[in-house]
Amino acid sequence: MPSRSKRSGPDADNPEWTDEKFARAKRFDELPPPLQAKLKGLPESTPSAKVLVSVHLSADVLSALRAQGPGWQTLIDDTLRRQFITQ
Repeated sequence: MPSRSKRSGPDADNPEWTDEKFARAKRFDELPPPLQAKLKGLPESTPSAKVLVSVHLSADVLSALRAQGPGWQTLIDDTLRRQFITQ
């Protein structure tokens, strides 16, 4: 099997940093704690943290939800919250 050659240098996915980008960059400890936790791969500690569940939905209901476009899962959460939490 032929070996892959390693590419070096900047490319479209990894552009070289400019002085302006370095000036705007922040150290890890300067980032907001929720972002630090996310970057570390830690679970969210906020009360709004979501829990993964499995729910069986009718095909037509799922189709209608997905037709709403991106954010359809959040739409489910918001709808259920309005129905059962804030009455």
